[in-house]
Amino acid sequence: MSINSSVLMKTDLPLPLFVRGKVRDTYGLGNLLLIVATDRISAFDSVLPCGIPDKGLVLNQLSAFWFNKTRNLVPNHLIETVNDVHCLDSYLPPESRFAYPPYLSERSMIVNKAKRIPVECVVRGYLSGSAWAEYQKLGTIFGESLPKGLKESQELPQPLFTPTTKAETGHDLPLSMDEIKRLAGEAIAEEMKEKSLAIYNYARNYAQARGIIIADTKMEFGLNDDKLILIDELLTPDSSRLWDAKLYRIGQSQPSYDKQPVRDWLVQSGWNKEPPAPMLPPEIIEATARRYREAYYRLTAKEIS
Repeated sequence: MSINSSVLMKTDLPLPLFVRGKVRDTYGLGNLLLIVATDRISAFDSVLPCGIPDKGLVLNQLSAFWFNKTRNLVPNHLIETVNDVHCLDSYLPPESRFAYPPYLSERSMIVNKAKRIPVECVVRGYLSGSAWAEYQKLGTIFGESLPKGLKESQELPQPLFTPTTKAETGHDLPLSMDEIKRLAGEAIAEEMKEKSLAIYNYARNYAQARGIIIADTKMEFGLNDDKLILIDELLTPDSSRLWDAKLYRIGQSQPSYDKQPVRDWLVQSGWNKEPPAPMLPPEIIEATARRYREAYYRLTAKEIS
């Protein structure tokens, strides 16, 4: 099995570990960070014991693709994607250099540090997921009234900014603009909303021309020298609902380019959603890997390297 098709569950580099998330391992590089996207997959707030081949490659390369596409709309933390592992020599003093593992190539990036703002900036263009559930009960999305008679997966009259908390454990909770202003300041809160909507509208139009519907997405921001920048990941299958425009039908749920096969299998397995999560069968792992690769290809017109 090649490095690109192996399932990388955990990294172990001789660098200061900055943070280990559900999917990414982040290391300190002085004033910068090295973010490594693993093949780990989470569902229902639990990391599964198996990975998805090439998932980390897709997340890293697709985020880099979008960061480069949208940097004219808002600055982001990306400095360089690690395509050749020896580029790390430029960021490490000679005494700190080591035998760089080949997996760092294509699945890691060097980024600026930023002070993370603990808000998930969610933008919804279509009525799906938790928004559809709320609309069915109350006729609202995050408390905002919508026209009557909308159907599941229907395009909204205009994209909505529906931010949530950035929970370390458990579920994210809705945030009002007033709450974000108290958290980050009025000017930053308004800028986050404006930039989130601008990025979503740009990406939606770009993807639509390639037969992909971006139903909704979430993004994160931080402050670097007191300036707002995009951080973490951007417009990936982990952070967005991506639908095939040819298969799109109003009034029903849509097949997505994401980990939906994993969620579906876990629900059908009878798992109580409490750790530890069960091992996935090989056919579910492969079906999910295929969706991630297809999303990358459809959006970039490139095969995953």
